[in-house]
Amino acid sequence: MAGYGIADNATVASLNGKRASGRTALSSVTAAVITVTKLSHQAAASMVGCCGHTRDPDRIKTGEAAMNIALPAEGIDLSPYLPDEHGLFFIYHFKADGSRTTDPAEAHWSWRSYQITDMRARQEIGAEEALPAPVRDAFLSPSHGCQIDFEDDFLYGDLPDLRHDFAEARGLTHFRFAFNDRMLVGARKQPLESVDKIRKLVENGTRKFRTPAELIEAVMGQSLDGMAAELDKMGDTLDGIEDRIVCDAWHNERQALVDARRQLVLIHRQMATLTNLFRHLDHSHRNELPDPINDMATRLSHRAHTLHHDGEQLQARTRLLQDELMAKLTEQSNQLLYILSVMTAVLLPMTIISGLFGMNVGGVPLVDMPSGFWVVTAISVVIAAIVYMVVRRLGRV
Repeated sequence: MAGYGIADNATVASLNGKRASGRTALSSVTAAVITVTKLSHQAAASMVGCCGHTRDPDRIKTGEAAMNIALPAEGIDLSPYLPDEHGLFFIYHFKADGSRTTDPAEAHWSWRSYQITDMRARQEIGAEEALPAPVRDAFLSPSHGCQIDFEDDFLYGDLPDLRHDFAEARGLTHFRFAFNDRMLVGARKQPLESVDKIRKLVENGTRKFRTPAELIEAVMGQSLDGMAAELDKMGDTLDGIEDRIVCDAWHNERQALVDARRQLVLIHRQMATLTNLFRHLDHSHRNELPDPINDMATRLSHRAHTLHHDGEQLQARTRLLQDELMAKLTEQSNQLLYILSVMTAVLLPMTIISGLFGMNVGGVPLVDMPSGFWVVTAISVVIAAIVYMVVRRLGRV
């Protein structure tokens, strides 16, 4: 029993030593993790400073942490973005002369872009006291197509834009925004071509925006330019389809024409909506809109109306080409049906004669004649030739 006690004491001492070693190793690992974490935070802070990303002035005042806006260095394509912990893609500050600044204290106005489907972004926007309640409600409401309105010195809405060309499917999506003379808040679901182009101009410093209205006009101008380019592509596509239809090489053009018409319908519908929206904005808030916003709306409305007219012309071309293509198909079908009818008429006498001579009854003529088959064949051919000549005389061949 004493032996067992000694062995147990030795085992316990060994286990206690291992536990102490484990605790020492765990403490070392914990200290190393804390050190690495501190170094990573310092490196992240230095990277934020180098890239020019700044803290929100309101959060600096309240002592909250700055947004971690992970933007690479200048000259690198930043799209598609990954939103940070606030659902924010980026934030830019602009001086009064329109140049970009990294110091919020020097900023005359700022531009923020959010991922609208991110709940963190929706919470940030919903808690933004600078936005009036009607603007926040409209900003966070489900999208029901294009809209634009003016409320409490804020112009806000949901306008069309083209998805970026790196997206899986090319097409139209929407850009949601709200701005006054001090701030611009934007949001989107998918990468947008026009917003990304303007962002690159801001990153490179090649263009200055003195007010949010100038930036929104630039974004919408890029969007309209993109839609104009799409209309030009559709025009070239229709030219090729028309050439092939004229040259009777139209047999594979039906699906291409359907695709072109579907794309034109989408763009034309958006242009019609934009024209109506700007007209409604002018009629409803003509006396409330500041002069810069009123001038911007007038210019964009005129451009959208021009593209709307161009889209109508292309749609008229697609309808004409579709009518011509259907006429070609109808003509081909009629020719095939006519050939089938002629063959039926020509072979009908032979069918009748073969049916008569094929009856298993007594008294069938030419049964005992060695040349009876050839006589019946000659009679059938003569009758078929007479039928064919009659049809040809009627002018149906």
